[in-house]
Amino acid sequence: MLLLLTGASWFWYINTGNQIAEKSALVEKIAEAGDPDGKQAALQSEITGLEGQRTFNGILLTFLSAGLVGILFVVHILPAIAHVFTRSVYDSGEKVEQDVMHHARSLLAQGEYEAAIEEFRNAIVAEPGNRMPWVEIAKIQREHLHDPQAAIETIRAAIETVAWQVNDAAFFMFRLAELYDEINGDRATAAAIMQQVIDLYPGTRHSANANHKLVEWSKMGESAGVSGERASYRERANLVDDSGGGAA
Repeated sequence: MLLLLTGASWFWYINTGNQIAEKSALVEKIAEAGDPDGKQAALQSEITGLEGQRTFNGILLTFLSAGLVGILFVVHILPAIAHVFTRSVYDSGEKVEQDVMHHARSLLAQGEYEAAIEEFRNAIVAEPGNRMPWVEIAKIQREHLHDPQAAIETIRAAIETVAWQVNDAAFFMFRLAELYDEINGDRATAAAIMQQVIDLYPGTRHSANANHKLVEWSKMGESAGVSGERASYRERANLVDDSGGGAA
């Protein structure tokens, strides 16, 4: 509507200007002829009226044009500027990448567990430094497919095939120890893995947490040999290679 009004105002403004020019030329011709019919005064009066209309149209056109430009700026130009500015500040001009696990999570929500595992494996290939696909695969195997041994093998494969950072490597070693203890009831092996965490990452919170876990298990007294055989854990810890899964 505003665009139509602005266009109409431009038409009236230009048309009035043309009429003023035509009548002014006619007045000049009449003046040159001596105005025998006495039409000059009437034409001059019409010109004055047209000039008043043109002035009004000019004022109206100014307001309508300003309003149209303002709306276009607020609705289209300003959001575009804000978008460019936001990307330059927060995204450094990089495109936002789609979550590589989106499809896998969708399949998991639909109960398509085997297909979800395949998609999570694809996510591992796409983002080899992301530990979440491994975790999700082990969770599906244990909780949905009721195959806890497969979950153990998945976590072991994660440790042995990827050069993890220290935090991620320790996370997987703790998770593997928990699985051995909870699923297989093999606390001796779980304790051996905890001892390896202590040996690989001395002076870290991971070492402290592993030591705390060993003390806790020792006090519980549920595993023969945990309290008196900690020196042998290093020999049993060949479940995980000496590099701790290649932790960097």
